[in-house]
Amino acid sequence: MAQTTFDLADIKRRMAGAVQSFKGDLASLRSGRASANMLDPIQVEAYGARTPLSQLATVSVPEPRLLSVQVWDRSMVQAVDKAVRESDLGLNPQTEGQVLRIRIPELNEQRRKEMVKVAHKYAEEAKVSVRHVRRDGIDVVKKLEKDGDMTKDDAARNSDLVQKATDQHIAEIDQALATKEKEILHV
Repeated sequence: MAQTTFDLADIKRRMAGAVQSFKGDLASLRSGRASANMLDPIQVEAYGARTPLSQLATVSVPEPRLLSVQVWDRSMVQAVDKAVRESDLGLNPQTEGQVLRIRIPELNEQRRKEMVKVAHKYAEEAKVSVRHVRRDGIDVVKKLEKDGDMTKDDAARNSDLVQKATDQHIAEIDQALATKEKEILHV
């Protein structure tokens, strides 16, 4: 059986991964202009599995308010169209053969508030991921202490370090959310 060890660097790396994923999700939220990474969070039901849109098509920005999605496999055009329509992004693609043209509508006040809600949802998912990593780390510390591989003082110190890392990463998520919220609501 493998020996359980406490690795704070690994815990911090996993938490940082959750924060990076969240920042990627935030980048996909639009603030009025078309961006190729807007469609990154979209998952398409393709070949019997949920597949990222980027693995099925090329996304380009021919104009500031237009996205062009070149689907590689003709049989996937309808699935990609459906996935874009059903996403939280409120986009309505026009199909022309294997190309989807997506006009980016002007953001009105209601749409901006919806985007902020989506950003908050992404933030909450990221915080949950960070908390799961914290729980895993503290479970390892408790197991090592129970097995006698770590003293009570070391266990308390390591639990404290895990909590500090958690607080730091959640603060980073909150900061990124506040910045994006300000950007979305700016007219």
